[in-house]
Amino acid sequence: MTDRNTHDHRAPGELTIRPVTGLGEFGPDSDLAAEILSAAPWIADDDVLVVTSKVFSKIEGRTVPAPSDPHERDAFRRRLIEKEAVRIVARRDELLITANRNGLVQAAAGVDGSNLPGDRLALLPEDPDASAARLRAALAASGRRVAVVVTDTMGRAWRAGQTDVAIGASGIAVRHGYDGSVDDYGNPLRVTDIAVADELAAAADLVKGKLAGVPVAVVRGLRPVDDGTCARDLVRDPEADLFRLGTDDALTQGRIEALLTRRSVRSFAPGAVEPEVMHAAFADALTAPAPHHTHPVRFVWLRDRERRRTLLDAMADDWRADLTRDAKSGESIAKRVARGQILYDAPELVIPVMTGDGMHVYPDERRNGCEDTMFTVAAGAAVGYLLVALSVRGIGSCWIGSTIFAAGTVRRILDLPEKWAPLGAVAVGRPAEHAGLRRPADTRGLVMEL
Repeated sequence: MTDRNTHDHRAPGELTIRPVTGLGEFGPDSDLAAEILSAAPWIADDDVLVVTSKVFSKIEGRTVPAPSDPHERDAFRRRLIEKEAVRIVARRDELLITANRNGLVQAAAGVDGSNLPGDRLALLPEDPDASAARLRAALAASGRRVAVVVTDTMGRAWRAGQTDVAIGASGIAVRHGYDGSVDDYGNPLRVTDIAVADELAAAADLVKGKLAGVPVAVVRGLRPVDDGTCARDLVRDPEADLFRLGTDDALTQGRIEALLTRRSVRSFAPGAVEPEVMHAAFADALTAPAPHHTHPVRFVWLRDRERRRTLLDAMADDWRADLTRDAKSGESIAKRVARGQILYDAPELVIPVMTGDGMHVYPDERRNGCEDTMFTVAAGAAVGYLLVALSVRGIGSCWIGSTIFAAGTVRRILDLPEKWAPLGAVAVGRPAEHAGLRRPADTRGLVMEL
């Protein structure tokens, strides 16, 4: 296809838009080109005919009988919508936003009952670009060199109200790209790309109207250039569409990907995390399941930097002592202790603690051990929830198990009750770099089906 920016997009002078009046009812036997020329013999070369898609639906057998009972009609219409749609983009009560086989995203897949008898419903033309091309060819055979735009009414994201847009086109460059041009002030235009066919559709609708029974209008003065494009070229490639997901799609994908946003972040951007963000993540984490309707977890958010350093220094001393008893070399000890630097550097530090509150006490150690395991699992779930609750808010974290090995020191320096058990430490902050989603794990050998 020729680059649309190389076309002779001659600047139009005055545009005029005229309705084509006097057209009768259309059906499968109608000769659309002949009827338009009979009603508007004044149509001339280089005009643009803008035709409502309903005309083609009637001529091409795309209207169907529908029940007259309102409830049955609504149910039948919904079945038609789901049949015509290739994807449900969004669903709100009785409203469905759909994508059809031609990529058009609109309400109800274009299934419509307006300007039809009460016992019929109209579907969009199978191929509106082909419909436009056929009409253009028929008019050319009658000596008129024109362009054709087929329109339908749609709403638009972010905007209230509806407007007509081009769903079919032939004989006109549907877009006018200004990339590489310079305005009168010397500013380069890099992204300006005018949807010419859509603008014509909307302008023509002002003279056609919705209730006037005028399905065709003629735009004169544009002098269209045929670059081989069609209305399908106005449908954005889903891969390049920043808003390709409807509400339902986005919610579904977000739920699926929530866990995959979590990864261990070890390098943070400077700056504290807002308290409201931290508390929102804590609130989510504390919805984790727990035994006996208890709350066996506390999150100690260590905001006092001096107290944090005192704790981490004491834990480092404990670690050195343990490693020395293990007969590790000085070099090995220094290297291992250095791994804890992330806990000093992270903008925020959270220490999850299992309190044991609500544990049942049994007369035998077996069941007491089981109770402890059950509460530990519940506390671990809350820690996992916290990591995910942070990540879905764009906050990175890294869980480190060091406080488990220095429980006494943690309790002493933070003045925690003797029975509280630290469950590691969570370094928190905004990631220095965003690494995207994690890949799902390979389950081979890790999942047993019995």
